[in-house]
Amino acid sequence: MSSSSSSSSLHWLSLVGTIWLQAINGPNSDFAIYSSQLKDVKHISQVQLNFLAFASDAGKLFGWFSGVAAIYLPLWLVAVTGAAFSLVGYGVQFLFLENSKLEYWHLFILTSLAGNGICWINTVCYLICIRNFTSDSRVAVGISTSYLGLSAKVYNVIANAVFTKTESIAKSYLLLNAIVPMIVTIFVTPSLRVLKATKERTNSAFLFMFGITLATGICAIFGSIGTKSYGFSSKEHMISLGVLLVSPLFVPVGISLSETMRKILRDKKENRIHDLRIEDIESAKETKEEREEELVVPISIPVSAQVVEEKECEEVGGMKMLKKVDFWLYFMSYMFSGTLGLVFLNNLGQIAESRGLSDTSTLVSLSSSFGFFGRLIPSFLDYFSIKRGFCISRIASMAALMAPSAGAFFLLLHPSSSILFISTAIIGACTGAITSFAVSATSELFGTKNFGVNHNIVVANIPIGSFCFGYFAAFFYQKEAQGNYKCFGSRCYATSYVIWGCTCTIGTVLCTVLYVRSRNLRRKSLSN
Repeated sequence: MSSSSSSSSLHWLSLVGTIWLQAINGPNSDFAIYSSQLKDVKHISQVQLNFLAFASDAGKLFGWFSGVAAIYLPLWLVAVTGAAFSLVGYGVQFLFLENSKLEYWHLFILTSLAGNGICWINTVCYLICIRNFTSDSRVAVGISTSYLGLSAKVYNVIANAVFTKTESIAKSYLLLNAIVPMIVTIFVTPSLRVLKATKERTNSAFLFMFGITLATGICAIFGSIGTKSYGFSSKEHMISLGVLLVSPLFVPVGISLSETMRKILRDKKENRIHDLRIEDIESAKETKEEREEELVVPISIPVSAQVVEEKECEEVGGMKMLKKVDFWLYFMSYMFSGTLGLVFLNNLGQIAESRGLSDTSTLVSLSSSFGFFGRLIPSFLDYFSIKRGFCISRIASMAALMAPSAGAFFLLLHPSSSILFISTAIIGACTGAITSFAVSATSELFGTKNFGVNHNIVVANIPIGSFCFGYFAAFFYQKEAQGNYKCFGSRCYATSYVIWGCTCTIGTVLCTVLYVRSRNLRRKSLSN
């Protein structure tokens, strides 16, 4: 196999590796499923429970360590380190959950450690997609990160298929959160490396990957609505979702087999022309080179539709970035939208319980499934817009998605369960899309050279927002409970919904201002 063909298949294999990593890199996203039971087992208040949700995000305050580590360490080692943090963080909780010696502050530290591990794996996935797909980094990052939105669904499907209803829900999920990331990380370790940059754009491969991701999302939503009503068991749903998660592997395997067959055909042709004259051999070599270029056509776009290279932006380091007004507009608008959505999703367990819903996992799975589609939106937009010769601003896209989220928060004031499911789907999809857009928005605003550190500084808004919004949500919940251990009714979170809706509206305004500023600066730089 030629080095170029081998390189092409290895590039796609690295993308498949990041997809599998992202699919299991959200163990904290299933917290809402077992949070109520955890609250009862450890006898903690609603405020303390929300602090545990914050603890997972607090680990992201030190996420920039993973960016620094990625500069000096092999990427596979960075990923294994992140998985090890999850193994220790959730594993110790699983082993000693019912032990009275495992106190609340132990849970907080262990949850923070596991949350920090997520940053390490995320950093690896981002860097591999950006560096191995230079011409399609946005599309590759979007496809990879979309699977992060599916994590809660993946863990929920495995739990339903493997564990019985008589087993502790909290311990079941803690066990999965501990061992699954390490198992998958070790399995994909050989593919986690940066390869020689290539600007070849494999058109059909991306289309095939989009088809797989759409099928995976449909399967996830189908399972969230309810498989039993359609005659499917939990194990059958797990197998079907598992097959779809393995399917991306067909892309690198197909490219490798295709190139191998072409090499065999070329070798046969070379054997038949061994007796040609020297000048004919030279002519044959030229013809062969032309044919090799033509052979790329089935999986590459024509010259007229070459990728539009993004205009180079200023490369900004961490400390310099903190001094920019654009950074703080970006930081606050992200916190008032994407982070706010994550806080809502962290509270889904208590929200469902207060509304009288017995099966919290259904609501969590629904938000995860729509979050998956939301994270996929940026890839679709990038792929088809670039083919037509233009790029869509990430900042403008984020601003456009914040408005529906704000509306959904106000809709939650209605006591209807149907409205709860609809609003959850909207917030899940918009939050997923915003967090996915933000990955490329960071490089759009501050360059790619220091991306590993810069983006981890940006996502530090998540623990800050999680602490503030989560605390006030818990405070108003306990206030409405009027001294009782639990609160029931739509009034429990009514005040929080109003605050979240207004805050998200402010975030929309800030992001719009950021877009106008960045557009004007770009126009000035082009005119100069």
